Amino acid sequence: MGNTLGLAPMGALPRRSPRREDPLPNPGSFDELHRLCKDVFPGQMEGVKLVVNKVLSSHFQVAHTVHLSALGLPGYHLHAAYAGDWQLSPTEVFPTVVGDWDSSGSLNAQVLLLLAERLRAKAVFQTQQSKFLTWQFDSEYRGDDYTATLTLGNPDLIGESVIVVAHFLQSLTQRLVLGGELVYHRRPGEEGAILTLAGKYSAVRWVATLNVGSGGAHASYYHRANEQVQVGVELEANTRLQDTTFSFGYHLTLPQANMAFKGVVDSNWCVGAVLEKKMPPLPVTLALGAFLNHWRNRFHCGFSVTVG
Repeated sequence: MGNTLGLAPMGALPRRSPRREDPLPNPGSFDELHRLCKDVFPGQMEGVKLVVNKVLSSHFQVAHTVHLSALGLPGYHLHAAYAGDWQLSPTEVFPTVVGDWDSSGSLNAQVLLLLAERLRAKAVFQTQQSKFLTWQFDSEYRGDDYTATLTLGNPDLIGESVIVVAHFLQSLTQRLVLGGELVYHRRPGEEGAILTLAGKYSAVRWVATLNVGSGGAHASYYHRANEQVQVGVELEANTRLQDTTFSFGYHLTLPQANMAFKGVVDSNWCVGAVLEKKMPPLPVTLALGAFLNHWRNRFHCGFSVTVG
C-alpha cells in the first residue's frame, strides 16, 4: 500500500542541526573593570604644561614635558617608550619598555613581555632619587574565557615583608563576568589578607561593575547615549576611613569643532571641567581645566599645550 497521507519517510525527514553557541570572550584584566567609567571623568590639571611628542621610528618615541606650578617647583619629565614587533591587538605590542625620568632624579620604568601565546609578564620599578620605592612583578595568563593574574610587590627576604595579589575573572555568559581579588601582606609584627568579589555586566550601551569586600565597595555605571555623549556614575566606600564618595561625570565630543569636553561633580562639593581643542592641520592640542572645592574653598586651574 502506498503512502496515501503524503508523509515523507522517517529517513527523509530533515534533521535539526545542533545549536551552535558562540564561544565566551576573555574578560580582560581585573584592573580594567572600571576603565570605561574612569575614562569619562576629567583628569586633574594645575599650572601650565607643555608636552612635545616625537616619534623617532616605528619602535621608539620620546616625549618632553615642562610643568610650571604655583604649588611647587618647576619640573621637567623625559618619557621614552620602545615597542617591539609582536602586536596582538591595536593596544598590545610586545616587548614594551617605558621609562619616565624627572628633573629631581626619580625614575619610573615598566617592562612588558610576552612569554607565551597566553602568558604575559610585567616588571615595574620606581625610584626616588637614589632610593628604590617600588619593585613589582606581574604574571598574567589569559585563557579563552578567563584571566588569572599573580602580582608580587616589594619582596624583601631580609626584612621578611611582601605583598601578594591574586586576581581571577571568569566569563559566565557573553555579558556577565564574575571574579575576585585576594590581597595578602606581611611584614614584621603584621600580617593580613583582604578578599574582594567583583562582577561586571555589559549591555549594548551600558556597563555596570561592582567590587565588594571587607575593605569597602566600589560601584560604577557607564552609559553611552550616542556617539557624542557618554556619562558615568561612581560610588566608592571605604570601611577603614569611614568615607563614602559619589561622583557623576560626563564626556561630550564635538567632531565638527574638533573639541571634547569632560565634567565632574561629586558628593564632596567638588566640581571640575576640562576642555580639549585640536588644531588641525597642526599637530597641536590645547586643554584648559578648572576645579573648585566648595567645601574647602579651594580653586585651581590649568592650561596645557601638546605638540605631536
